[in-house]
Amino acid sequence: MDEIRSVGTEKGRGAPTRGTAKAWGGIDLGGTKIEAVIIDETGKPIGHARHPTPVQGKPGEVVREMYGTLEEAAVTAGLSSRRLVGVGVGAPGAVDANAGTLARVSNVGRGWTEPYPMASDLSDLVHGRVVLGNDVQVAVAAEYRLGAGRPYRSVLGVWWGTGVGGGLVLNGVPWRGRGAAGEIGHMVVKPDGARCGCGRRGCMEAYAGRACLERDARKAEEEGEKTVLFELMKKKQRTRLTSSIWKKALEDKDALATKLIDRALRMMGVAIASAINLTDVDAVILGGGLGTRLGEEYADRLYEAMRPHIFMPDRQPPVLVAELGELSGAIGAALLAESPTS
Repeated sequence: MDEIRSVGTEKGRGAPTRGTAKAWGGIDLGGTKIEAVIIDETGKPIGHARHPTPVQGKPGEVVREMYGTLEEAAVTAGLSSRRLVGVGVGAPGAVDANAGTLARVSNVGRGWTEPYPMASDLSDLVHGRVVLGNDVQVAVAAEYRLGAGRPYRSVLGVWWGTGVGGGLVLNGVPWRGRGAAGEIGHMVVKPDGARCGCGRRGCMEAYAGRACLERDARKAEEEGEKTVLFELMKKKQRTRLTSSIWKKALEDKDALATKLIDRALRMMGVAIASAINLTDVDAVILGGGLGTRLGEEYADRLYEAMRPHIFMPDRQPPVLVAELGELSGAIGAALLAESPTS
């Protein structure tokens, strides 16, 4: 974690008093939900809360909701957020860990392109140290240390949710490149293909990310295709097609949901196999809202979708579901804050 720097004020920091156990907070900022955990010195979650991400929220509103989620998680742990040694945030988009800013966010709130001082704003609310990292990179680091990646030296994490993010650990070292390594969702799988949320065409995320899947589902319904997706959304009183809605539609053998998820798996198979051919890692860890919700059956299907594109099929690495589940991002963020070099 040596590339990550903390931003925030020490003034007013409510570190635990002498003789009390230390605790850290972690926040996973997603397109549909904000997940917060409190971990103890072993990395075990002792508090948890989840709030919806403000659909139309500006950056400041999103930060306030993050703080509210963290405070609720702290209460469930019997603490106040001011008693935390540090707070880590895993966020999508372009993270500048040194400056504590976040830019080019397309799937959160109203989205924003210019760097926003997320770490310092949240630090003002918690009155303590805040560390910012890429959401998938911290989640993969958590799985590597505490979850499905423990038996391996090198892993590729693929986080399938609102978008499709990725993270790499190579020979025990998180690989960030110049800060943006692992963006597997933006590997081009079809030149001049579908428009992606990043503005380019043909990215794998344009076919597999939940936001793009919903866009295509709405378009298909408007053109007359039958689907239960939006009936389920209304029934569950949701404003978006969440992972649980997609799972239920697939269980009901909804034709449109099946077609779109099958296409997503094909495109993910192409991109992940290409990444394997380049890095030759020991295992692929599948996480994110859709990845963990759909589980082992779809991890197995993804493995098969990769097979035709693997250069050395006799050495194809396994595809494993994240053991820490939907909490991997928040736990990884908290571990980031725990690191003395962050």
